Order: sequence, then C-alpha cells, then structure tokens
Amino acid sequence: MDALALEIENRRDDLVRLTQDLIRIPTLNPPGRNYREICEYLQARLAPQGWACELVRAHGAPGDSEAFPRWNLVARHRGGPPGECVHFNSHHDVVEVGHGWSRDPFAAELDGGRIYGRGACDMKGGLASSIIAAEAFVALYPGHPGQIEISATADEESGGFGGVAYLAEQGAFAHVGHVIIPEPLHKDRICLGHRGVWWAEIETHGRIAHGSMPFLGDSAIRHMGAVLEEMERTLFPLLMTKRTEMPVIPEGARNSTLNINSIHGGEPDLGPDFTGLPAPCVADRCRITIDRRFLIEEELSEVKREVTALLEKVKAARPGFTYEIRDLFEVVPSMTDREAPVVRSTATAIRRVLGREAGYVVSPGTYDQKHIDRIGKLQNCIAYGPGVLDLAHQPDEWVGVQDMQDSARVMALVLDDILRGA
Repeated sequence: MDALALEIENRRDDLVRLTQDLIRIPTLNPPGRNYREICEYLQARLAPQGWACELVRAHGAPGDSEAFPRWNLVARHRGGPPGECVHFNSHHDVVEVGHGWSRDPFAAELDGGRIYGRGACDMKGGLASSIIAAEAFVALYPGHPGQIEISATADEESGGFGGVAYLAEQGAFAHVGHVIIPEPLHKDRICLGHRGVWWAEIETHGRIAHGSMPFLGDSAIRHMGAVLEEMERTLFPLLMTKRTEMPVIPEGARNSTLNINSIHGGEPDLGPDFTGLPAPCVADRCRITIDRRFLIEEELSEVKREVTALLEKVKAARPGFTYEIRDLFEVVPSMTDREAPVVRSTATAIRRVLGREAGYVVSPGTYDQKHIDRIGKLQNCIAYGPGVLDLAHQPDEWVGVQDMQDSARVMALVLDDILRGA
C-alpha cells in the first residue's frame, strides 16, 4: 500500500465521524436551515490545520434573508512553491426528509458498513471524502506546490444561486485550474456534465361564475385539461424521438423529458385545519409548472418554441382560450471533454485504486457544474464522488464507508498527479 493509501486507511474512523457529524447538522433546503452552523463546524476543523477559511454570505441571492442567510465556506491550503489550484466543491444543503424512513434521518446511524441519513449520499459523504483526501495529502506533503481549496456551498438543491453561482460571480474561480464536485455518481465513474433544463409556468385563464351555472363562466381548469391532452397526444411522443449521444444515465434520460411538476387551479387549498366546504365557483385561473430536460443536440429556443406552438394550436381550436407562459429557470447542457486534464487524472487514479477503467457518464439533472462553466468560464470540471445516484432524495438514504474511502484515495491521487506530478 502506498503512502497516500495508508494515510487514508488510517483515517477511516475519522471519515466515519466526520460524515456522521455533517449529517447530524440538518441543513434543510427549503428554507435553508443551519447553513452557518455547518460552515463554522468545518472552519473549526480546518483552520487549526493551516487552512485559510472564509465564510461568505450570498447577500441578495434568491432565498437569502436575515432568518435564513445563505452561508458558504471556502477553505484554502497554500503549499510551498507556486503551482496549480485544485478545488473540491460540495453543497452542504439537503432536501426535505419526506416520508417512508425506517431510521432517524439525522441520527447518521452506522450499520453494516453504511451510514444512513438525509444527505448521506447527496452529498455529505462526498464532502467528507474530499476533506479526508485533502487532509491526508497535506499531512504527507505540507509544502506541496500550488493550492488546494475546499468549498461547502449553499442551495445546490434549489439552483445553487446562493452558493456556487454567487461565488463565481465574485470571481472565486478565476484562479482555479481544476474542479471536482463529489456528487454521488459511483466511485468508478466520471461525470462529465449534465443535460439542460427549462422550468416554466403555464397559466390558462377563465371567467368566474357560480358553480351551479357553469355555463355563465369559463373554466380555466378545462382549458388546462386541453393543454395536457395535447401534450399527451403530440409533445410526449415527440420527446421520445429525441435521443442524445451524451452518455446520460440512467438509460431513459438519454431522451428528452418533460415533467409536470405541479398543477393548481381554482380556489386555493385552505389547509388541513379547514373543516368547511369550498365555495361553488368556476375556476378563473389554472397553472402548471413544467420541468423540461433537454439535450446538447437541442437549442433552448427550439425547446421553448415547441411548447409555444402547442399552446397556439390549442388556442386555435378552443374559443375563449388565453394563456400566459413565464420562464422560471434555464440552464444549457454542459459537458467537459474527456481529454481535459482533470478527467485524465481522475481516470488514471480510478484505474490505480479500483483496478478497472473509469466509466464516463452525464447526469440527467443539473448540478453546480453549470455555474462553474457558465459564470466561472472553467470547462475543466467534473463530478466524481462516492454514493449511488439512485439513493439521492430517497427514504433511508445511505453512503458506503468503503466507497468513501476508495473515492478519497482517488481524489488524493488526483492531487498528487496535478500538484506534484507524481
């Protein structure tokens, strides 16, 4: 066993404790709880080891408020001689717990070589692995060339605007040469990028009337029903014909997809404590939110035109049909070249640690590479980390201890290759 592998093996218990401690800080998003607490925890760990730590609040970013400020941590270790900068970026926020858990989602229980909890897989296990990798490397080579950076950032689960996007806008990646984002894409796979996304809100209009005389009104819900019917008849079949050469996983995501994220029409939901009956009214508004994932072969303008054309087709066939469409969020696809330096270095490290060739994949959903690429203007970025992507956001989410150790070894070897040329 080489020196780096031994150093990481000796830190196995520390890796488990660190992962458990991170999971036990419930950084729920929304609304954005305990962001400063987790940043201060990491600062207290890294600063005594010689890391320069900065807590950065994303003032004015979506979601940032005095009640729920968007805090980020950036830690930097400078070695001796000048050299390149390798940056490990992990988001510290986690999604809601949801239902169906058989364990306490924030107890971080260790059972059978797995650590269970919300965020274990996505992505506090990856954050812990990158920290252990960097600490082990620095312990062996404190005077290493160049710089190592670790960031723990906010709001990836809601677009990353209070985290990586904000840091990129402040120029935080201008000096960075290589970025690894330890998202849970399996320890033997390199994620080169992600599909594109367009979120939009479609609203149909109607005219309110008494529910006993609906002929005096015009139901926006029925109008929306016609939109949904046309989507089923023409748009969904069209999307199944669009297929990418990107190595997207899982297989079904190699096609363009559309998800209807929500639908709201008529009277507002008055909540579980309301025990009365609804008023008898014809709905004058109905709204859906669509989540359209598109491929590198598609243009965003084309994606939008398909939906607008569908709405115009419905309008032509339905008297009184009017609608509005509002953009909510859009990201173009991103894919790093397989010959990029960080890709080649990580592939070599996977071969050395696991004894097999790396797989190359693309994520079905976006992650913070979009901001590093689009705002930070850095294409030498990948996602690589421990964990099984299918477990993300699920009940009884877990991450394997051995997977974290193996991933930490890979990341440490990447540091050794890029910074020391070893």
